[in-house]
Amino acid sequence: MRSRGGHGGRGGLSARLKLALSYAGFLAVAGALLLTVVWAFILRYVPDNSQGLLRISPNRYLLVHMFAPAAAAAMAFLLVFGLLGGWLLAGRMLAPLTRITDAARRAGSGSLSHRIRMTGRRDEFRELSDAFDSMLEQLESHVAEHRRFAANASHELRTPLAISRTLLDVARRDPDRDRGEVIERLHAVNARAIELTEALLLLGRGDRADFPREDVDLSLLAEEAAETLLPLAERRGIALDVTGGAARTRGSAELLLRLATNLVQNAVVHNLPAGGTVTVHTEEEDGGTSVLRVENTGRPLPPELVPTLTEPFQRGSARVRTDEHAGAGLGLAIVRSVVRAHNGTLDLAPRPAGGLLVTVRLPRTR
Repeated sequence: MRSRGGHGGRGGLSARLKLALSYAGFLAVAGALLLTVVWAFILRYVPDNSQGLLRISPNRYLLVHMFAPAAAAAMAFLLVFGLLGGWLLAGRMLAPLTRITDAARRAGSGSLSHRIRMTGRRDEFRELSDAFDSMLEQLESHVAEHRRFAANASHELRTPLAISRTLLDVARRDPDRDRGEVIERLHAVNARAIELTEALLLLGRGDRADFPREDVDLSLLAEEAAETLLPLAERRGIALDVTGGAARTRGSAELLLRLATNLVQNAVVHNLPAGGTVTVHTEEEDGGTSVLRVENTGRPLPPELVPTLTEPFQRGSARVRTDEHAGAGLGLAIVRSVVRAHNGTLDLAPRPAGGLLVTVRLPRTR
């Protein structure tokens, strides 16, 4: 059984007992100092005569013999009173800490839904309780997000594997089937699985932020991403334009190139069927910020949908595609992960005429 007010474990005295002993010791020292003051400043000026004056006039001899037993009794009372009173006061003062300890034990056992919600005046224990509740809320949110991510990742990876198994079963049952067609479909499915796996690894790498950093110009990365995706834009009849000037920052060139590529590809794929535009702009703002801004035309987006687009595997009902660029809903999630790893900010805003405006701000380097 765990004691709530006695000895708190195998390491020695509990905090409550230590406080009680401290209170009792303080009272004992205060009493001893008071007796010392009485002796030093009162009794020393009383005449010292062992006989007294017919026991009528008090002297030091009589006062000492009369005062000593009373002083000893007072010291014993102070010690006992200090222990009992200190024990009660310490228990009352440490009661909030006991609630926090119980909540920490429940959180350690896997229950993150419990909250302390301490009431009363705002003191150190109340602030600790509120901070602990905030930490539990964030942990619960992160754990739930990771569970959803793991479930979605498992589902996305299981789909190409199941398709591959189906194609292999069909080829085995039907030897006369055109093997070239089966091989092409298997190649496409396998490429899809590899792309998804690489995206998941990239997302995890961005979250860890354990990569070498170098000086990078976002304008060069934007031009490279636009040049890579220009054939895709031309096939869809979308005008792709890169404007602005140098935007220097410090980070991983590989991750920042993937960030720019994902933004441009997202802007091209989720655009008008024909006649759309994508504008990529880079600049350096006052205040030490480098900006990468990607704006595209497209269908109007519901305002409540925009904040969810950076969640992993979140495509949105108006953004689902069934062609070769269907994606797994990781593009903007990777962008958000890379931006956070570089201590930047990501802002998504729907355009009134339709489409999306994405603004990335990163710390600028000289």
